[in-house]
Order: sequence, then structure tokens, then C-alpha cells
Amino acid sequence: MKRRSRAYVVATATALATVLFSSTASAAAGPGAPGLGDSYYPLDGNGGYDAKHYDIRLSYQPATDQLSGTTTILARTTQDLTKFNLDFLLKVSSVRINNAPAAFATDAGELTVTPKTRLKKNTDLTIVVRYSDKPEPYRLYGFPGWTKTPTGALAVNEPQIAPWWYPSNDHPKDKATFDVSIAVPEGVEALSNGVLVRQEQTTAGMVRWDWRSTRPQAPYLTFMTIGQYDAHGTTAPNGLPFIAAYGDDLGDSAGAARASVERTPEIIEFEEQYFGPFPFEAEGGIVDTSLGFALENQTRPVYDAGFFRAGSNTSVIAHENAHQWFGDSVSVNDWREIWLNEGFATYAEYLWSEHQGEGTAAEVAQFTYDSIPADDEFWQVLPGNPGPENQFHDAVYDRGGMTLQALRTAVGDTAFFKTLKTWTRQHKYGTATTAQFIALAEKISGKQLDSLFQTWLYTAGKPAVGPNGQSAAAAAVAAKTASAKPKSFDEIERTHALLAAAH
Repeated sequence: MKRRSRAYVVATATALATVLFSSTASAAAGPGAPGLGDSYYPLDGNGGYDAKHYDIRLSYQPATDQLSGTTTILARTTQDLTKFNLDFLLKVSSVRINNAPAAFATDAGELTVTPKTRLKKNTDLTIVVRYSDKPEPYRLYGFPGWTKTPTGALAVNEPQIAPWWYPSNDHPKDKATFDVSIAVPEGVEALSNGVLVRQEQTTAGMVRWDWRSTRPQAPYLTFMTIGQYDAHGTTAPNGLPFIAAYGDDLGDSAGAARASVERTPEIIEFEEQYFGPFPFEAEGGIVDTSLGFALENQTRPVYDAGFFRAGSNTSVIAHENAHQWFGDSVSVNDWREIWLNEGFATYAEYLWSEHQGEGTAAEVAQFTYDSIPADDEFWQVLPGNPGPENQFHDAVYDRGGMTLQALRTAVGDTAFFKTLKTWTRQHKYGTATTAQFIALAEKISGKQLDSLFQTWLYTAGKPAVGPNGQSAAAAAVAAKTASAKPKSFDEIERTHALLAAAH
């Protein structure tokens, strides 16, 4: 997910009303676009306004899966508007704009809002949506998002999850800050992003958990897990709050899960050497048995317990926390660019393997290349534009990781790691594209790299030269004589198996 100050103008009530609800006709006035034109999800996001802050106040009953709430969105118009859309699936009872009731209609994930009078460009908006529904049955693009569990629910998914629990401008292009407040029955935990600012008893045996995210955050990276967890907070060596939670039902995997997630501060400290300062206000992790995959929710990834069935797995911790830079702080401008998230997080696994003494990054990348036959369909998927059906294919991860090793081989360590740090600094809290990454790598290295990226990201078939500059013929011999995998590669395989099952 996926990063935005605003000045306030004092005016008389009459003047303010004129600014907000001018009835003067405007040639440019019209509806905001129902989508931002993403290559894979054209109706994700909306045009006509920029979201600044979300205040999500919810109440949830695990026994019935009933979610009730009010989301208040602070936004600003970017054009004169007669109506606009929010991405949302649930049943809405009312919508108000700047305290005035507004007409609304919902259809297939689009909540269309029509104010009583047109909204002028550069108008501050306070949008209040009230709703109550059971999220689990809903589907978007044919897929479920909300996960009901025996003790609660998980609002954790990619590339969409917001429409199942709060209305939003649901695309990484429009990041905002968040307050998430969740009331649940006593004995049930409610976890989200950022810092826990308050936990208080409410009426009728409910406890309210208030979370705050102070850095720009994409809607899909805003998550909520509700259930029975052993949760604890401490302070990491870098001074940031560290919050971890483990499902009460982890069984024999509980020890391995803790032995992995509790090393998150250490792993973040290691990754800062290569990627620059950690970009957010908190860190941590959650382990659950119901997810089937791991996801890099901003400040607090969620991991399925399956990652730890065979023992500790710090490789997946390295992967998901690398996303805090690649995917969360620097987000995709279009979902076809998903390799910018997954290829970089996979390469972080390679670097962590080297740090652990379990195979250098070059060895892991080369072994991956050597291990996949040339006629495997893996090589037919193009990481640079895999298509929505292959967005989470192994090739996006592994061939993406190999692409970065090929780049490192071509430009050398100094230019390679300077490129990574410059990338995360220049595009912090924003979005970026593959073309921008290639241009940056060429500028820093002084080399022409179009052919390298064309071969690794956009050309079907196994590249004739491996990521370390080794020919395919030599790689074939190496594959036959390889006696064992690097230990870290076993962990990578487990990670990809779970991701493939989930998607």
C-alpha cells in the first residue's frame, strides 16, 4: 500500500457556504470517474477527489459476523463535481457531505454519492458514511476478501480488502493517514496498523481498540484482525513500538512462529543497511491460522501459521518487512508493476540468506535459475506485466528476484545498492513505475540497461544467460551436479507454495 499538509482558511459562514456549495454553473462540472484506469482493475480508485484522512469507527460481533460502523473521510476535490464514487460493498444507511445529507446508490463495489449541490474544485470535504452488514458473502472481481474465523475475522488481502469493511478511494495512488477504532466483545482482540493509542471498556461488555497510522498508507495495506490472540507490545532497539500477536490456536507451531516474528526488529535493522531508514512509526507482526498467505500490511504484516509448521522461518519475515520499503512506502502506480513489490521482497530474502550464512544472494538467484527447466511454463510469465491471472505467480517473485541479481551483476555492488537507497528515498510515501526504476539505475550506473530489463521482465522464455552472467549451457551442468539446495531456498519454496494456494 501502498503519503500526503493542508492549510485552513478562516471565512464567514456565508462565504464558506458559497465556496462549498456554489450553485453557479461550471463548464467543467461533472461526475468524478468511477475508477483510476488501472491496467488490471480499472474500477479501483475514483476520480475527482483526493483522500487525506480516514476515521473508521466500527463495532463487530464475531458470533454473527455483523459489522456496523461509520467512516469519516477528509478529502479535497480535484475538479468541480456533481457526484463521485467510493469503493465499497456493504449496505449503507446514510451519507453526509459537509454535514448535509447526500443521495447515494451502491452497485457491484461502487458507492455513488450525489450531493445536493455541486462541489467546486479545491473544496475540503467531510464525507460521513454509516453502514451495517455481514461482509463475508461479498465478492469483488469474482474473489472473496473478508475471512470469517471461529473467534472473529480477518480484513487482510491484496490487491483489495477495503471495500469489505470501509469505503475508500481504493488504489495505491491515493494514500492517506488513518484512525481505526474497533469495538469487540471482552476476551477478543482487535488489531490494526500503527500505534495503539487507547484501549477502553465500553458499554454492553465491549472493549474498544483505537489504532493510529501517521504516515501515508494505501487502502489495501490498512488491515484489521479480530480474534483471540496473545498480544504484547515492547520497544524495539530503534525506539519504535513493536507489537506482535499470536493466535491462541497455533498449536505446535507457536514456538517457531514466535522465534521468527520476535526477530522482526533485528531483520529490519539488517534491511536498513540496504534500503535506507525504516519509513514508518511502528513495527511488528501477527500470526493466524486462517489466512493461507502472508501480507505486508503497513507496520504490521500478518502471517499464516503454515509458514512455521516446519520450524522457524525468518525468510518470510525478511520478505514481508522488505515490503515496508518496496510496496508500502514506494507503491505501485499500476498493478501490472507488481514485480516492483514482489521481486524486491524476494531479493531481500536472498540478502538475508547471505547474512545468515545459508547461501549468498548470487548463489540463491543462480540456483533458482538452474533449477527451473527451460520448457517450464514459469518462463512464459512476464514479471513486468504478468496479467491479473498471474499477478502472484512464482515468476513475479523468483524471476523478479533474479532480475535484480542480473542488474547487480551488470552494474556492480556500489551502483546497485546506491540505486536501491535512492529509489526508496526519492519515491518515499508515493508510487513509482518500472520505467522510473530503469532510468534511475542507468543514471547511477552510467550503463544502458534496456536490454537487460527487456530480457528479464518482458521476454518469454528462459534467458540465455543467468542472473550471474553464466550461460544456460553451463547452468544445465551446474543443475545436474548440484548436491543440495541452500537452506534459505527451502523457506522460499514454502513461502511461494502458500502464496500460490491463497491466490
